[in-house]
Order: sequence, then C-alpha cells, then structure tokens
Amino acid sequence: MGYKNPLLNLSAGQALRRLPKADRARIEAVMRELRAQANEQAETAHRRRKGPMYAYWRAVATYARHIAHALSKELPE
Repeated sequence: MGYKNPLLNLSAGQALRRLPKADRARIEAVMRELRAQANEQAETAHRRRKGPMYAYWRAVATYARHIAHALSKELPE
C-alpha cells in the first residue's frame, strides 16, 4: 500500500499482527467485506446528498482497510 498505516503505531494494532495466521486471515476477510459494504453505503449517502452519513461510511471503510492491512502481515520479530 502507498501509505503508512497509523494503526501499526498502536500496541493494539501490533497485537492484531501477533494473532495466529488462521485467525488473522478470518478477521482480514471480514474487514475487507466490511470495507466493501461501507463503501457502498457511502456512495448511497453521497447520491442522496447525506454528507454526514457519507463521511461516516467513508471513515468506516478506511478503518476497515487499515485493520485488514495490519492483519495481512505478521509482526516482524
């Protein structure tokens, strides 16, 4: 990814990366699906001119992406 994931600066974000690989993979899949659904909701809100809900759903999608990305790699030893 072309950005520095701020989640990785948090101890909780690093704890996610220490989870067993199978657990990380399941949670990552859920986060990626959450991101897709949140993006759909954001587009619906945008079309309806519901600015606050658009911003909310975009934030949800961004956080889901950050979590999924953190889970995609193990914490370096």
